Amino acid sequence: MALKRTNVYADENDLDLLKEAAARLGRSEAEMIREAIHRMAMAHRVWDEPFVSDEETFDFGGPITRDDIRASVSERPEAPEQGPEGHAA
Repeated sequence: MALKRTNVYADENDLDLLKEAAARLGRSEAEMIREAIHRMAMAHRVWDEPFVSDEETFDFGGPITRDDIRASVSERPEAPEQGPEGHAA
């Protein structure tokens, strides 16, 4: 990755926090700033194509409600029977 120099104005308190974090993590302040810029750029990126295609999605046969999701998540699978050493039989 080619790096390009730029100037950024930052709050003094934020820079103090950055300096402390960099020392604690054993990373350079510049590295942490580059990572922060990259994360923000990626978080707000607009993609040219959909993230998944229609072929990669699931058809649930209709709308799924909050109650449907809660019911599915709260259902517990049956625990396998335990053998003599405590392993599943």
